[in-house]
Amino acid sequence: MPKVSIIVPCYNQAQYLDEALQSLFDQTHTNWECTIINDGSPDNTEEVARKWEAKDSRFAYVYKENSGVSSARNLGIKAAKGEFILTLDADDKYEATFLEKALVVLGNNPEMGIVSSWGRYFTAEKQLRVFQSTAKSVTDFLFHNGVNNGSSLFRKACWEQVGGYDENPENGYEDWEFYLRVCGLGWKVHIIEEVLFFYRQSNVSRSAGMNRKHNETKKYIYIKNKEIYCTYYEALIDQFLKTSDLEKEEINKFRNTIDYKLGAAILKPLRSVKWFFLNLFKK
Repeated sequence: MPKVSIIVPCYNQAQYLDEALQSLFDQTHTNWECTIINDGSPDNTEEVARKWEAKDSRFAYVYKENSGVSSARNLGIKAAKGEFILTLDADDKYEATFLEKALVVLGNNPEMGIVSSWGRYFTAEKQLRVFQSTAKSVTDFLFHNGVNNGSSLFRKACWEQVGGYDENPENGYEDWEFYLRVCGLGWKVHIIEEVLFFYRQSNVSRSAGMNRKHNETKKYIYIKNKEIYCTYYEALIDQFLKTSDLEKEEINKFRNTIDYKLGAAILKPLRSVKWFFLNLFKK
């Protein structure tokens, strides 16, 4: 039975940690170790983690100064004893059979480096929509995270070959950038077409300033991995053309709406006045 090393970074999410760790405790595949990494949290993360450490020897608690999720994951994976790595954010959770099913995929398909599944967004009050990832190879990660989340099972060899998670980006996308580099080496991705992962939906809205920072991070990823993008330039062209076609389609749809037609009717007299004065001064 293969051993899995599970890494759970936690920063100010102690209120969700019990639920996340319970989902690991309930896994039908039982040969695993879990490292809970307190990334300098000022809350009661240590108290919650120590409780699980006392309950089951497969759990271990580690404290480190705050330096981000990528640094925490790298610390845990470096010390991991398992051949396979499972990542889980402290506010998310897995269905009980995820490990068992994902390990079958990796065991039967040596070309597969990463396994994820369909997932469902949720809040404390209700279950939300299902997201169905379809990623298979590097071209599915050129512009976004084809897995749709940062939690997956992968071979430790993948992490070693790419040198771990990039600890530089400050605004997220560390999962996307990691998957991009792994697939850039030729590893494949398998998505289990079942809802086996649950992603807690945040109520935080994104401001214009946050959008600018996220765009800066995307630019960093594009430039850092320019060799991958140059290799798959045909896919870049296809995506550009597809995006252009979609934008044209949206514009045409808008032009057929009542709002557009009403606005055009209101502005028509003003355009006539503008045309009159422009032609007057030409004379």
